[in-house]
Amino acid sequence: NIVQVAIGSKDHTTLVAAVKAGGLVDALSNAGPFTVFAPTNAAFDKLPAGTVEGLLKPEKKADLVNVLEYHTYVGALKPEYFQDGQSYEQVNGKKVNITIKDGKTFVNGSEIIATVPASNGVIHVIGDVLLPK
Repeated sequence: NIVQVAIGSKDHTTLVAAVKAGGLVDALSNAGPFTVFAPTNAAFDKLPAGTVEGLLKPEKKADLVNVLEYHTYVGALKPEYFQDGQSYEQVNGKKVNITIKDGKTFVNGSEIIATVPASNGVIHVIGDVLLPK
């Protein structure tokens, strides 16, 4: 499933730690289907110093869950479904915007660098952390 795939990826250890800290392992292991826009460790490293550590603190759990839910869509969004100008409402109620340029697909301006199918949905690997506004 999505969680097992992420755990098996050396590029997603920060995301896995965040999902565990947010208490979302069971939710993302359910039948789904889900689509997760999965930031790489390098994406988390681009955030201002201390951001990730701050979000992982127990008192910031609500903020962490909000950020993680902004990366999650209920339903399986396969790459061929995406069209330029689409928006999708994420689990936290906020929308992400899809753009397509030069044959590449972007979510909120972050390029989808890889797509990995999972038994309970789809993982789209991205190079930026999406922050809800």
